[in-house]
Amino acid sequence: MTEKLRKKLITALKFIISAALIYFIFTKIDLKDVLQTLKKSNPLYLLLAIVFFVLSKMLAALRLNLYLHQIGAKITQKSNLKLYLQGMFYNLFLPGGIGGDAYKGYVIQKKYETGTKKVVSVLLLDRLSGMLLLFLYACFLALVSDNVFFNGFMGVTIALIPLSIVVFWWMNWKFFSYTLPIFWKSIGYSALVQLAQLICVLFILQSLSISLDVIEYLFVFLVSSIVSVIPLTIGGIGSREVTFLYGAQWLGLDASTSVGISFTFFLITALISLLGIIYHFKKPKLETVS
Repeated sequence: MTEKLRKKLITALKFIISAALIYFIFTKIDLKDVLQTLKKSNPLYLLLAIVFFVLSKMLAALRLNLYLHQIGAKITQKSNLKLYLQGMFYNLFLPGGIGGDAYKGYVIQKKYETGTKKVVSVLLLDRLSGMLLLFLYACFLALVSDNVFFNGFMGVTIALIPLSIVVFWWMNWKFFSYTLPIFWKSIGYSALVQLAQLICVLFILQSLSISLDVIEYLFVFLVSSIVSVIPLTIGGIGSREVTFLYGAQWLGLDASTSVGISFTFFLITALISLLGIIYHFKKPKLETVS
């Protein structure tokens, strides 16, 4: 099997899984209820949600550049932001072609020749750092939630918070020791990235006039963000919505509202990612810090 054929088959499979998950969701809830939820959205709060989503992506780009500088790829912040936006567009709108992370790794290695292994490593660590903070924020929300679902997990949740940090630090020390000098700074950036996304979702909740079970909705969002990273669907489409659907069932939330939140967040993601089409046709020139 050729590499080109393999990529096409993987893409086709992702499309099928995404479509199947979306179909499954609407066998469980009424599409009209979801649309009714979305129709109630307040444009001002949606605009604020977009602002904080953009802020989260800018912070994520800064975190990635922190890693890149650590391996000798001294790309300017402006060039890095353009490359990051281009990668977002590739991840969501060109799934049949080269992925966003793969493209960033390719052009960075071509420009700076820092070593393919190191480039791939920092791209992976960048993702894992974000997932760690998603997990930590989810644990915190579980601890402060009044939902009875979490009652039996309090002890485990408290233990997992320091354990997850120690495990991630150990992984960095054992396999990627050259990134240790920026370990805590990257964690700080990740904390700000995920906080900005939580505020984005808070404004989505406000736009949909949701004032009850806010902590639980935020918890489900964080879990769905972790699940959506698993490369089984196109841009996380379907997997995030299914997580919201089952999260609603387990936590006693309104299913239509949950899926409405998920769709709104996806639409914001798609809107901002689409801007990256500019750099698909006009490839950004990677400038180096002087």
